[in-house]
Amino acid sequence: MRIVIALGGNALLHRGERPDANVQQRNSDRVTTAIAALVVEHEVVLTHGNGPQIGLLAVESASDPALSAPCPLDLLGAQTQGMIGSLLVRALHDTLPGHRIAALVTHTVVRADDPAFRHPAKYVGQAYPPDAARSRARARGWHIAQDTTGWRRVVASPVPERIVETDTIRDLLDIGTLVICAGGGGVPVTADKDTGALSGVEAVVDKDLTAALLAEDIKADFLLILTDVPNVYADYGTPKQRPVLDATPTELRRGGFPAGSMGPKAEAAARFVERTGGLAAIGALDAAYEIVHGRSGTLVRPEMPAV
Repeated sequence: MRIVIALGGNALLHRGERPDANVQQRNSDRVTTAIAALVVEHEVVLTHGNGPQIGLLAVESASDPALSAPCPLDLLGAQTQGMIGSLLVRALHDTLPGHRIAALVTHTVVRADDPAFRHPAKYVGQAYPPDAARSRARARGWHIAQDTTGWRRVVASPVPERIVETDTIRDLLDIGTLVICAGGGGVPVTADKDTGALSGVEAVVDKDLTAALLAEDIKADFLLILTDVPNVYADYGTPKQRPVLDATPTELRRGGFPAGSMGPKAEAAARFVERTGGLAAIGALDAAYEIVHGRSGTLVRPEMPAV
């Protein structure tokens, strides 16, 4: 079976942890432990989030006096792909000796006229007090918005249209390679309509939607979205909270999950199942093997045909 595994953004850097290299290496070891049995039994493509890492790099770049201007988000995203890919390759190499493993810097084409560029809503970087946030917004041309931690920069999160390296990923799979790719949703680029030339854009592509697109394009059988909760919950955070163990795309979309947490994961799972007829699941990292074998998580299955 061909499986695309999408790691949540906090898989290598948990909430509240210091962003030290040894912390992320330790967490990459945990990822390897969780997915090793699946890699042995199946063809696996591994994608990952980069929220904490790109946020840290964005803050560092914006405050670096050696730079005349901060590095754009597309290049910062490429940096995180290299760093996280290296951490995962090392951990997997030690756990799965003899297995082919490759980390691939991946580019995701988005539309230059995507409405998201007019309505930036993806939080990036640290929170600031109101006056400091407004000052930085004026000086750097940022858009800012308030979340639960304070005022933060917001950027566009356009819909992924195409992954540039899809054919290369297929070729690597065909020779038995575990491929780590599409980190952070991929480096966001636009393609010139006449020449096809690629240009980086100041945006962050949703990692789960990119994983769903990748899974569709490489004809995966299963999309596994791993996060920090054991399954999807209906009415999450209320007295009526209850686990959703099994759902169709239509049923999942009725849940109205928040855009900043479970919403993109639910939509990615629903899209993959609708477009391919395959299976998707959402659940906890440490239960990855159990989820694929139907013993944990939330399974998303195709709609039953009308009788």
